[in-house]
Order: sequence, then structure tokens, then C-alpha cells
Amino acid sequence: MHVAFVPFTGLRVREKEMLEMGMLLPGLRERAEALSGLPALGLLTLAGMTPESWTYSYHRSSDSETLVEDVLQTKPDLVAVSALTASVLEAYQFCEQLKVENCQTVIGGLHVTAMPEEATGYADSVCVGDGESSWLEILADCENRTLKRIYRPSKAFDLSASPMPDFALQGKRNPQRWTIQTQRGCPWACEFCGASRLLGPARYKPVNRIAKELCAVKNLDRTPWIELADDNTLAGRKDSFELLEEIGKANVRYFTESDWRIGTDPKLVRALADSGCVQVLVGIESLNFRYSGMGKKTSELAKILDAVDTIQDAGIFVNGCFIAGADGETPQSLDAMGTFIRESSLAEVQLTLQTPFPGTGLYRRLQRDGRLLADRDWSWYTLFDVVFEPDAMTVAELEKGFRRTGLSVFSKSAAAKRSKIRKQVWSNRKK
Repeated sequence: MHVAFVPFTGLRVREKEMLEMGMLLPGLRERAEALSGLPALGLLTLAGMTPESWTYSYHRSSDSETLVEDVLQTKPDLVAVSALTASVLEAYQFCEQLKVENCQTVIGGLHVTAMPEEATGYADSVCVGDGESSWLEILADCENRTLKRIYRPSKAFDLSASPMPDFALQGKRNPQRWTIQTQRGCPWACEFCGASRLLGPARYKPVNRIAKELCAVKNLDRTPWIELADDNTLAGRKDSFELLEEIGKANVRYFTESDWRIGTDPKLVRALADSGCVQVLVGIESLNFRYSGMGKKTSELAKILDAVDTIQDAGIFVNGCFIAGADGETPQSLDAMGTFIRESSLAEVQLTLQTPFPGTGLYRRLQRDGRLLADRDWSWYTLFDVVFEPDAMTVAELEKGFRRTGLSVFSKSAAAKRSKIRKQVWSNRKK
């Protein structure tokens, strides 16, 4: 028996002018290339727990113009697909093409977890929630040709039972990137977040298992660059210092995401730097709207920026994440956001549009209020395309204002300033 793993990942932009602008923005282009190089950790994990009676292969959807033919050449008994909202229509079309070839398909991921009934119209089966909880049952049912329409775990997967991902399956890339997960979910429930609660409550992987995964990566790459596939590293963990000490032993360099409050604890920041963390993405979000569910993550901007400075003083680049288009946003507030970002001390910046992903409180609210744009399908849910009616301006005004803010934030002069900041931050690391 053979299973082919096919992830539909990577950055996508639908709106023509934004796409053209993106090609001119170094920050966006570099991040797009980084995302496209990341392996689909969920599928590598399922591969790692696949019984020896099965063989398997891994096929990046972005690597081949003959994806269907390439997959069929492996003569799969099952094709396991994962997709994000922006790529799910591509994944659906792929499943339909395989159905013509009488090939069984199962699809999973955050989007289909939120929209399982929709997905059953395209794939033979839908895996809702944590894939590890259902994978062995799916394989057994495939062998018997008795796949169920939907697989739903009875409870959240216990990360203490996490299988070792088959990291070697991703092959060699240039540059080579690796992903490891230390936790799943987040203790906060930010209204816009498409990941924090869809797979269940916040859970933490035991440090000894993380150490084994780091060792497996180091056996394949002596000097790896790692991205932690966490929703909010360190948030809610009982002993963050134990985790950071273990990562530090591996002597790796890594990127992660956390909230700004780590910068209020200098001892924790120092441990983070010593562990090999080079960059941390911090959600500053909207400058004029406080989303529900953010909890203690909400605070005054001055306090947040003080924390940013503390983190960068330790030699860690802070990538400030901003959301444009929240309620109350106007052309003037977008311009003010651009000014704020340009004048800030942030080493890196991520600027996206508010996007109401299915399964989030934001999606439910905008759907209830009739503000979702009916003529824009899932392929528009890219983080860079408008898919809802703003409350204080028109769709066209938001699109134009977002482009204007992006050009300002990622202008040559702004990029040059952040380059100088990064050099200073890196010199702080060497002190």
C-alpha cells in the first residue's frame, strides 16, 4: 500500500495591483520565498507514524506543473492532501482530478476543519482536527475501501504521544528550512486568529520529545535554520526556561512567534537569545481597534514598544505584525499606521489585511452582519486581498489605502532604516 502526501502551501496574492506591488517589496518577497520553502510539518508527522506495511512519497504542489501525473506514477492507494484557505480550491480541484482516476483522497488542515461538509464534496474523506488522532484509522479503512466521509477525534491529541516527523521526506532545498512544533494552540482566543482554537485547547509538547526532534534535524543538517510552528511560543508554558535551555543545547538558529509580553521579563529575553532565537514575530495588530479574546496581549503601544526594545537589546530581531482594515479603519488611520511603522524601532515588519478565516469569531461576526463579499471565493483569503465590507470606508478605499501604506512601509528608505536597525540588533547579540 502506498500513500502520497501533497501539501498546498505558500503565499498567495489575488488582487492584480497588490501582486505587482508585492514584486517590488523586498520584505514581502523574501517572506513569500521563506514560506514556500517550509515543509508541511503536519504531513511529515503523519508520515512518521505510518505503519511499515505502507510506503509513502511527498509532493510539493508548487514544485511541479505535472502534479497529478507525478502523484499517479507512485500508484497511490491513498492521497493525503493538506491546504490553507487561500489554496483550498486548488486542492479541491486536485482531488476531483484524482477521483476521475479512481484514486482515494483524504484532506485535512485548518480550513476543512472549519468547513468539513464543504470539503466532502471534493475529497473522499475529510480529517477534522488533529491528524494524529485519526491517521491509523484512516489507513486501516483505506485498506478495506471503507473510508468514512468525515473523521472527527473524540478529544484533542496528547502531544506527549507525538510521533517523530519524517524530516528526511522533505528532501533538500536551497535554502534548507526546518519546522518543529513545541506547542499547539494558544491560551488567547483572538477573534481574528485562524489557528488558536480550531484544533482544540493549548497544549505543550514535552521537552524530551522536542530534544529528540532537534537531534533528528541536526543529523540531517549540521547548521539548521528552524522555524517553530507554534501559535504563540512560551505563552502559557509552565517552565519556559526548561524549553529554552533544551533548545540551546542543540546549538541551532531559529525563528518563532510570541506576544510582546516576553519583553517585560529581561531574564526570559536573555534566555531566549541564549537558546539561539534570532527573530521573533510579535503581534501588535491594529492601532485603532482591540479585538476580542486578546486578553493580556492588549496594552498601550508605548508599553509594547518598550518590550520590543528590550527584546532587540538582547540581539533578537522583532518582526512587528500589523493588521490593516479592522473596524474603524479609515484612509487617515492607514496613513497614520504607515507613519507609526516607519518611525518605530522595529527590525522587521509584517503588514497584512484583516482576513476573516472560516472558524474564527471574526468570520462569524462579519457573516452575521452580512459584510462578507459574496463575489470573492476562498482564493481571495490571502491576507493581502479584501474579502469584506469595511465599516468606515469602501472596499476600493481600503484596497487603495492598503497599497499606499504598503508602499510607504516597504519603501527603499524605510527598508534601509530597518537594515541599519538589524545591524545594531545583531551587534547587541555579540556584546
